Amino acid sequence: MNSTQASSILVAGSANLDFVVRAPHIPAPGETVLGREFRTYPGGKGANQAVAAARAGGAVTALLAAFGEDTFAAPIEASLRAAGVALHAVRFADTPTGTAFICVSDAAENAITVAPGANARLEPTHLPVLTGVSHLLLQLEIPLASVSAYAAAARTARVSVVLNAAPAQALPAALLSSIDLLIVNEGEFAALTGSHGTLDERLQQLPVPTVIVTLGERGCIAKTPAGRLQQPGFAVQAVDTTAAGDTFCGVLVAALSRGETLAGALRRASAAAALACTRHGAQDSIPDASAVDALLAASSSTINP
Repeated sequence: MNSTQASSILVAGSANLDFVVRAPHIPAPGETVLGREFRTYPGGKGANQAVAAARAGGAVTALLAAFGEDTFAAPIEASLRAAGVALHAVRFADTPTGTAFICVSDAAENAITVAPGANARLEPTHLPVLTGVSHLLLQLEIPLASVSAYAAAARTARVSVVLNAAPAQALPAALLSSIDLLIVNEGEFAALTGSHGTLDERLQQLPVPTVIVTLGERGCIAKTPAGRLQQPGFAVQAVDTTAAGDTFCGVLVAALSRGETLAGALRRASAAAALACTRHGAQDSIPDASAVDALLAASSSTINP
């Protein structure tokens, strides 16, 4: 593991090389679609969120991630360095770096299949010392046992724990009890709460102090101890939604680490996510802080109670 300086945000999660093909539409089961251009991009939810926190959020950020000793790791690590992300790298000679296979449609929707590779070998003992860390940001592309162990360790160390519960799966009660802030999209929210009842009723089912549900172009809503917040979306011409959710998560946590209110953090994260939809790729699509500032200055999209 590499030694790095203490950081205000630690992201613990996946790092993948994305293999992306554009096509008129996403194939249905059994269908073959003739695609067009093909490219590889650095990706993985953990790495994407770390880049977003550093580049678009302007926060001092480190990433704990696992890699194979192969050529797939190099472009991911280069992207992290370029964004200013410090790296706690766990390396395996006998396991490849994670990969993702992504089809992006002309309607800017995507379908993703992930081969975890080294991500699946990130263990509870790999968590670095949390001294100087204010927020730990987690996702579910690494083993659930490790996510749970990291969250519990952060809770003990009085570090704020943020979980982006993606990809969707059932979450143990012990993990939920260690989380301060849960971020899910509509599909992930349904997987956790079912589909019966109003959205507000279902929000109350989750034993987490603050829960944010992202709603795509419609923005997001949040349940907080003080009440409900709603942030409208920002109107943009979308070309690729890959990493929009990751951008939201990273920028939100970056804003909170700087002491912004949740309302302000929701607005900034929503603006950054919208900008990510206007560019191709995962980490390549994440805007810098100046672009986010410009969109916020030009927009009247504000928080609603």
